[in-house]
Amino acid sequence: MEMALTVFGDRFGTQTRNFRLYYDGKHFVGEKRFESIHDLVTDGLITLYIETKAAEYIAKMTINPIYEHIGYTTLNREPTNKKCLPVLRDIQAGHDSAGEDGIPEKRTEQVSPENCQTPSLLTSLVRRATLKENERIPKYEKVHNFKVHTFRGPHWCEYCANFMWGLIAQGVKCADCGLNVHKQCSKMVPHDCKPDLKHVKKVYSCDLTTLVKAHNTKRPMVVDMCIREIEARGLKSEGLYRISGFSDLIEDVKLAFDRDGERADISVNIYEDINIITGALKLYFRDLPIPLITYDAYPKFIEAAKIPDPDERLEALHEALKLLPPAHCETLRYLMAHLKRVTLHEKDNLMNAENLGIVYGPTLMRAPEQDAMAALNDIRYQRLLVEMLIQNEDILF
Repeated sequence: MEMALTVFGDRFGTQTRNFRLYYDGKHFVGEKRFESIHDLVTDGLITLYIETKAAEYIAKMTINPIYEHIGYTTLNREPTNKKCLPVLRDIQAGHDSAGEDGIPEKRTEQVSPENCQTPSLLTSLVRRATLKENERIPKYEKVHNFKVHTFRGPHWCEYCANFMWGLIAQGVKCADCGLNVHKQCSKMVPHDCKPDLKHVKKVYSCDLTTLVKAHNTKRPMVVDMCIREIEARGLKSEGLYRISGFSDLIEDVKLAFDRDGERADISVNIYEDINIITGALKLYFRDLPIPLITYDAYPKFIEAAKIPDPDERLEALHEALKLLPPAHCETLRYLMAHLKRVTLHEKDNLMNAENLGIVYGPTLMRAPEQDAMAALNDIRYQRLLVEMLIQNEDILF
């Protein structure tokens, strides 16, 4: 069922606006769907009135946002009453601390967690350990995952602090961190999404960067836990990664991770067959909404694989890796280092880099939308790419 509705010009200045409405059980126009024509017309009149009477103001809403001052960033800062973390800085020591070569030594000053105003010295060993800990979980940038959202009751934009108008679909909400903003403001929000576990409720089929930021880890816990289990008891298993485990048990592992996260039990006591764990790891990569080797980077990887000269091919592959998001690149590095260790036991497991490339090529990368014949032709290059990544893991990463 389809119908047209005209809003007369004498209500909204001299301009007459026409809208084509649709019906499929609900009345809708654009992204908004209404239970009744009455609600649709009411929302339309509200929107037209505000956009007509406040067009100039709406155009300026994003110019001076409160986002950096009292908005989302402030809400996500560490509480001020939380214990201070150690603050490290190198300071030049006095003449009495000169080294054997007469050059003043540097010492490291720490602001004590117990008393943020009391300085103390850290040994170089502690300093190195602290720096390593800081490096352990990098700050991955992430864009917000905005979805059109209907807010119940009065609601204000967390970017510009202005009212959200309309009956439904008044703005957008980040599905990963819960940030609420106008649709036009969403284009101005920085890429600083901080996913919250109350919004990110699954592990499999979740965007990789979203998952690691939500759990505050360097890589997805699925990857770390499965690889640890495989290396602890399965490196010499014949046909490792090539032989499939029982699909029902692999699905059990998936459900365990989705339900329990890092508390999931994948030990030998529960899953004696190591092929179940390798199957669960491969399934994780296959289920990623954006493949480990992303759609954006895919063409560059395929181009690199087609270069005949080995040295030029390796250089092109190194450049292609720079196109991956940091969390994807780190996870790929960790996986390739693991697969390299798998090849060291080739005499027992019969899995060399070529065999692993055949298994992991289509698992780690999927072609963007293209015809079936082109995708079929890419399979051999996908295999070659994984093989090269394994063989040159120490050079490329």
